[in-house]
Amino acid sequence: MRVPVIVDDAPSPTTLPGGTTATGAATTVLAVRTALPPHRYRQDDLTELIGDLCLAPGAERTLLRRLHASAGVRTRHLALPIERYAGLGDFGKSNDAWVAAGLDLGEQALTGALEEAGLAPRDVDLLVCTSITGIAAPSLDARLAGRVGLRPDVKRVPVFGLGCVAGAAGLARLHDYLRGHPDDTAVLLTVELCSLTLQQCDDSPANLVAGALFGDGAAAVVAQGRGTRGRDGVGPTVVATRSHLYPDTEQLLGWNIGASGFRVVIGAGVPGMVRRHFGADLRAFLAHNGLTVDDIGTWVCHPGGPKVLSAVADVLGLPDGALDTAWHSLATVGNMSSASVLHILQNTRETHRPEPGTWGLVLAMGPGFCSELVLLRW
Repeated sequence: MRVPVIVDDAPSPTTLPGGTTATGAATTVLAVRTALPPHRYRQDDLTELIGDLCLAPGAERTLLRRLHASAGVRTRHLALPIERYAGLGDFGKSNDAWVAAGLDLGEQALTGALEEAGLAPRDVDLLVCTSITGIAAPSLDARLAGRVGLRPDVKRVPVFGLGCVAGAAGLARLHDYLRGHPDDTAVLLTVELCSLTLQQCDDSPANLVAGALFGDGAAAVVAQGRGTRGRDGVGPTVVATRSHLYPDTEQLLGWNIGASGFRVVIGAGVPGMVRRHFGADLRAFLAHNGLTVDDIGTWVCHPGGPKVLSAVADVLGLPDGALDTAWHSLATVGNMSSASVLHILQNTRETHRPEPGTWGLVLAMGPGFCSELVLLRW
C-alpha cells in the first residue's frame, strides 16, 4: 500500500511520514461533544407553525411546504419552545434569548467535552468561541469563564462572521495554535441558535429556506499538541489544513443586518460554486499532501443542504454512502451552522470508529464565500 508523505501547509523543521514532526506538529483531538436544546420537533409539525410566523394570514403556503418537504430534515431542536417565538418581536429580545440559551448549551458542550477528555476547566489554555446567530460583549466565552471554572489567564478568541465554515476553520486554528504551543490544551466552542434569527412576517425565499433547514445546538472540541494532560492517543490527529476565499462572492451567503436583526442571505448559486471550484481545490490540497480522493476513508462534510451535499458527492465522484454521516446529521438535527460538522465528527468517532491509519477530511463552506479543509489521520 502506498504510504504518502504529508507536507503540512505551514513550514516545520522536520516533516515525518504521517504528518508529525520533531516539534509535535500533529494535533490530537481528545474529545468532541454536542449539546442540543430539549425542545425537539418533527419537521412536519413545524411547517405550519413556522408559516404562521413568516407569512401573512391567508398567504399561499405551497412554496413553504415544498421547501420543508425537500430540506432533508426529519427532526430539529429549537432554542425555545415554538410557541415563544411569536413573542420575541425585535432583535433585542431575540438576542437576549440567544445569550441565555447559548450560555446554557455552551456550558453543556464545553464541560461535557472536557469530562470526556479527562480534563478539568482549569486545564484549558486557549478557548476559541464562535457563533454567527447572536452577539454579546462581554462575549459568550468571557461569560462562561467564571461559570465553568476556567483560569483567569485563559486565552480567549471570540469569533463572529465565519458562519457554517467555523467548525472546520476553528479546528484548523486550534491546530495552528498548538503547533506553537504543543504542551497546551485548546478548546473550540461553537454555539449556533439559528431559529432565533428567523425573520417574522418575511416571505422571502431565503427566509423560508432558513426556516426549513436550520436547527439549534452547540458543540465543543478539546485538542492538544502532545496529549500530555489528557487521554493521549484517542485521535484523530490533525495533520494539515487549507483555507480558500473566493473573490467577488461576498453576496452569496451571510446576513443583511438591520433593526430586526440578522436577515439571512442564501444565494441560489452556492451549489454551482461547489461544482465549479470545490472539486479542483480539494484535489489540489490532497495532492499537496501526497493523497487522492480515493485515499480518504472518512468524510466529515458540513451538511449545507441536499443540493450542496449532492454537489460535493458529484464533483468528487464519491461512492454511495460516503456522506451518510452528513445526511444523517441533516435529517436528525438540521443544519446547525458551525456546530454541524462537529456533530458529524462526534458521530464518526463514536459510531463508525475508523480503523487506525484511516485518512479523514473535514470540509465546510461559509460566508466569504470560503471553504476550509482539515486533513485527519485516525
